[in-house]
Amino acid sequence: MWLTREIDDDEPRGGCVAGTLRWTRRIIAGALVLGVLLVAGTAVRVWQVARIDDWSQADAIVVLGAAQYDGVPSSVFEARLAQGYKLFKNNVAPLIVTVGGKQVGDNYTEAASGKNYLKSRGVPGDRILAVETGSDTLQSVEAVSKALLARGKTKVVLVSDPWHSLRTRTMARDAGLDAWTAPTRTGPAVYTRESQAHGIFRETFALLWYQLTHYSADFKYTADQ
Repeated sequence: MWLTREIDDDEPRGGCVAGTLRWTRRIIAGALVLGVLLVAGTAVRVWQVARIDDWSQADAIVVLGAAQYDGVPSSVFEARLAQGYKLFKNNVAPLIVTVGGKQVGDNYTEAASGKNYLKSRGVPGDRILAVETGSDTLQSVEAVSKALLARGKTKVVLVSDPWHSLRTRTMARDAGLDAWTAPTRTGPAVYTRESQAHGIFRETFALLWYQLTHYSADFKYTADQ
């Protein structure tokens, strides 16, 4: 009888500990599932927006900067500039904005090299606004927003790589612009399935980081780009 009573006394305590452990495991499992769903949902959204190619009339075409080599746009940057040129020639907007600063030791900013490229293709210099500020996407977008809003321009079509579109658009809208996207369909970012998968993966986590911290998380392209 005493033995039976001791077992009965211990069972509620053991059951309470076991119950706590079960709930802890469930909470951890639930958090992991939610995390996976958040990442997966963001990746799908990055892919969806990458497929949007909106040539609606705008106040300005904004070409996001990328690497340049002594004034010569890299292949990534050239693909973006070529897309911006197409939009301009199709009268999507009367103004092209190039954006981007320079690294230590550079002779040209990304914005200046982009402007020179567009002028070499026949775009009048007074139709190009070079915003020579920004070492990452967020700084560049905020600088463009400030420059355009000061000129009374709010509607912009953003040109970058497809996978970069959602994050760029999110930042531009946060900065006060009415923004949509018409990304390039050429260049290293879309060459292969591997580069496309890498771009989606990279931009998924960069966008989540921005939404969490409101800081930019950009990734360098390889040297040949």
